[in-house]
Amino acid sequence: MATSVSYDTRAIAAAFTLLGDFASAEPYGSGHINDTFALEMTQGGRRLRYVLQRINHNIFKNPDGLMENVERVCRHTQAKLQAAGAADASRRALTLVPTKAGRGWHTDPAGNRWRCYVFVEGATGHDIIRNADQAFQAAKAFGAFQALVADLPGGRLVETIPYFHHTPTRFANFQTALAKDAHGRAAQALPEIAFALARAHEVGVIADAMARGDIPERVTHNDTKLNNVLLDNETQEGICVIDLDTVMPGSALYDFDDLVRTSTSPAAEDETDLSKVTMQLPMFEALLKGYLTTAGGFLTARERELLPFAGKLITFEIGLRFLTDWLEGDVYFKIKHPQHNLDRLRTQFKLVESIEAQLPAMQALVQ
Repeated sequence: MATSVSYDTRAIAAAFTLLGDFASAEPYGSGHINDTFALEMTQGGRRLRYVLQRINHNIFKNPDGLMENVERVCRHTQAKLQAAGAADASRRALTLVPTKAGRGWHTDPAGNRWRCYVFVEGATGHDIIRNADQAFQAAKAFGAFQALVADLPGGRLVETIPYFHHTPTRFANFQTALAKDAHGRAAQALPEIAFALARAHEVGVIADAMARGDIPERVTHNDTKLNNVLLDNETQEGICVIDLDTVMPGSALYDFDDLVRTSTSPAAEDETDLSKVTMQLPMFEALLKGYLTTAGGFLTARERELLPFAGKLITFEIGLRFLTDWLEGDVYFKIKHPQHNLDRLRTQFKLVESIEAQLPAMQALVQ
């Protein structure tokens, strides 16, 4: 992930208890939010790699609370894997490298919060799903992650972004941005705006079910894109869930169904040829089987029933977020060109249409 800001990564790395001597720190990954570097240290001619990351405190208003969450989750998941004697346990959950002051994160003189993870070697994240086995493995890994954190001790996690997957709030934000139209952009998205408004009656289905207690609150990842699970380079097994910034209280539905959004279409998130955007039912089936392999033991009947609809809802919600950011002048998501958020929202809404057309078949698979 490229960054336009220059940081003294050598000095920042020196704050952590790293092995070896500093060699390089190069921009890494494809995330939209944080600044991420592949940090390389050398010792006796051998390289040791870490992931060095600056938390975007413009997005995450409580970076210390966020890191408290990450510390708790990393400590708990590693301890459970080690206690269970899991093979390759050190690669199956992220490991935070402490600072020389004994903390889980470092604050630089400018107030930026930095963290450092042990690099998970021999595994790769993928932006676009290639086959049904990848879909199965990714869903299985996220289900396993949910199972690992199901008994997380210490009370409720900090909400790093309040109302993150609260679709009614996202819809209200969209309506506010539309009413203001501060940058005069609404005219370029009139069909998409109409599409969003026509689905206003569905935005509260899951939030209302949680509020009534029909479905439970859980510790969830909340950003289950395919590239947030690393697949083993040799076996293609889903080996490690990454990007824990949004691990917080939420619904299991959103974790599974963000996989539906990001993994069932062969097109990229910003594909401009909308004829390529479609929800592939065999991919959904693979996700469903993988997820239920590890998560099926704790899901309620109502959660299972809502899985297909939630796939549609979260795709709609992400499209709303891209649309809102477009109307507000591209203040949240990093963009590569002026029309980038417009391209993204159109792709999401096209996928919503495809899911809507196949909901009966998706529900039949669940049943």
